Amino acid sequence: MRSTRRTLTAAIATACALATVTACGGGSGSSSSGTSSTYTFWDPYPQFDASSDWGKRVTACGTEAGVNIKRTAYDTTDLGNKALLAAQQGNAPDVMLVDNPVVSTLVEAGILTKTSDLGLDTASIQKNIIGAGTLDDAAYGVPIGANTLALYYNKDVLSAAHVDPAGIKDWASLTAALKKIKAAGKKGITFSAINTEEGSFQFLPWFWGAGADLTRLDSAKGVAALTLWKQWVDEGYAPKDVLNNTQTTSWQEFATGDYAFGENGTWQLANAEKAGFPYGVVNIPAQNGGSAPVPTGGEFVTVPVQKDAGRYDTTKKIVTCLTSAENLLASDTTLTYVAPTAAVQAQQVKANAKLGPWVDAVASARGRTSGGLGTKYPTISQQMWTAVQAALSGAKAPAAALSDAQTSASKG
Repeated sequence: MRSTRRTLTAAIATACALATVTACGGGSGSSSSGTSSTYTFWDPYPQFDASSDWGKRVTACGTEAGVNIKRTAYDTTDLGNKALLAAQQGNAPDVMLVDNPVVSTLVEAGILTKTSDLGLDTASIQKNIIGAGTLDDAAYGVPIGANTLALYYNKDVLSAAHVDPAGIKDWASLTAALKKIKAAGKKGITFSAINTEEGSFQFLPWFWGAGADLTRLDSAKGVAALTLWKQWVDEGYAPKDVLNNTQTTSWQEFATGDYAFGENGTWQLANAEKAGFPYGVVNIPAQNGGSAPVPTGGEFVTVPVQKDAGRYDTTKKIVTCLTSAENLLASDTTLTYVAPTAAVQAQQVKANAKLGPWVDAVASARGRTSGGLGTKYPTISQQMWTAVQAALSGAKAPAAALSDAQTSASKG
């Protein structure tokens, strides 16, 4: 199977095949060839237009740096494809926010500059967060913030089923709670098991919570995690449509008020406040107790390589405006992210106590590409979500699905 790098490379080839020769030969509108007072800025937030708090924040950082910013927003996957294509054409943006697992792919392609070469300070950033964008001891971007996963719960549903959320300590107690909730005529838990990175992202806390390792997808511990999810679907504790749920549609299910639990992220806090029912948050439990390790989500502010090195001084000002200790609180409040530094996290919790569980979760989160996985992760992830789909759909037993996944991942 193809890694993300190969997938993106294939996307470039497809794009060039469909475009004119001129379009793939060398673009116009390049940040290097454009007017020096305009700097290009790409991010994965199409939900935020120019009038949004985020749009205004980016514009303000351009003003502070003495330039105009031309901001373009893409979906996460589309941004990665366009980044590689733009680099090939020689018109990469000046600043680009990318999902943290994509950093290693772009570094391998030779697209990104080291933060040390730009003189950007990352000393105060938590090691597990900066680690997601670090290769061979060099950081290739500054995290704008972090997000991760936990379990939202509906207090009314749990109360009706006589379930105390404080009693959710491990897989056994959670499964027992789901059984009681179903017996009370309520719905159990919803999550995303879709065949994309979102599915892997949501499965990882259970996989890691069993003690499994991404280099051995088919270990007994990994099989235990997938067996847990299959049990929930088979017993009706989780809906069958988790196979097609994105994190957004999974949230929409939880927001109906019918479900006891919803696995989702920090970014849903504002929506939780609007849900119309009392809610709480608990950490995802590990198999045998304690909190499961959760994956680090969030984006890195990166600086693509430019033909005109004279642009870097101003680019550094833009990046600093978004990520400095003085400005992180404003940036992360706008994005509903947990800050990547302990000092700003403390400010966030002081302003909003409901961020406390999320700060704790982020502190123990793991980077998906950390531990030397780097560009191996996309291949592993694709095989993981494929195995989850096969097991939950009933096409394969969990052990067989993960065995096939490990075989394919090893070839990748």
